[in-house]
Amino acid sequence: MDLFSAIETRTSCRQFLPDPVEKSTVERILAAGIRAPSPLNTQPWRFIVITDPKIKQAIHTEAERCRTWAMETSGWKWLGKYRTDFLLQAPVLVAVVGNPEKSGMDMFQEDGPVGYLLACAAAVQNMLLAAHALGLGSLFFTLFDKGRLRSILDIPENRTPVALVCIGKSEGTDKPVPRKAVDDKTVYLDA
Repeated sequence: MDLFSAIETRTSCRQFLPDPVEKSTVERILAAGIRAPSPLNTQPWRFIVITDPKIKQAIHTEAERCRTWAMETSGWKWLGKYRTDFLLQAPVLVAVVGNPEKSGMDMFQEDGPVGYLLACAAAVQNMLLAAHALGLGSLFFTLFDKGRLRSILDIPENRTPVALVCIGKSEGTDKPVPRKAVDDKTVYLDA
């Protein structure tokens, strides 16, 4: 699969088959993640690969708590239909953990260290595309309380859980989501 086909056909998978994912396949996906760009080549990510059902259950419980809280706080009723069972279904979850101390020169600017977050997001995108190219479904998931996820995964206080990447064989019900036209999202500043 060429890069543009992978980008155009990748979808977010929320229904996974129980089939296990080979460790060598997971390692290929992680290898794609570490090829992402980062500020000053700091490579501020760490990956935690989760297959333990008890840990996945704890993450799911926390995600459901956050979903309920977000729905009540925001008034977004649509969150009532949004379930997080994919956290239990996906054979593999990868926690992407960032190191704010490896953010680059932006740590001295007004917004503070955000480069490490952007680098981790780039690593996630590489992983999503790699999973798709290998015939797997994946999902970029961020609905969790950082403090509680730190506790569940024993992540040090000076590190930040950035995302979970769910990986597995898709049940096949994923559909591409419509995207706005490039012209709707682009401004050219020509000379």
